[in-house]
Amino acid sequence: HVQLVESGGGSVQAEGSLRLSCAGFGITYRDPCMGWLREVPGKAREVVASMDGYGHTIYAPAVKGRFTITKDNAKKTSLLQMNSLKPEDTGMYFCAVRLNSGCPTLPRDFTHWGQGTQVTVS
Repeated sequence: HVQLVESGGGSVQAEGSLRLSCAGFGITYRDPCMGWLREVPGKAREVVASMDGYGHTIYAPAVKGRFTITKDNAKKTSLLQMNSLKPEDTGMYFCAVRLNSGCPTLPRDFTHWGQGTQVTVS
């Protein structure tokens, strides 16, 4: 049974930083794709950042250069360092995993995701 637990959300002023953490449990695939999804009211859920089993990263254009994703394949954990935050970054952030080395481009193609953690930038 795969479980993902996020932490690290909160409220911050614009230009501030937050770091989100994700702990994965029950993931037996050796080098899975792990990513972070974002959901904003009134908008479709989007893939903010992802890292595949080979260490390749993909970022949404809106966050490139400001967000950094890291992943520990052995521990099945992921971090999302978010710098220079903007009000439009406000939303619910979900850790997600795909039990495959390759990362999908669509949120629905991740196989599991956590409960989410709220990020509010004012």
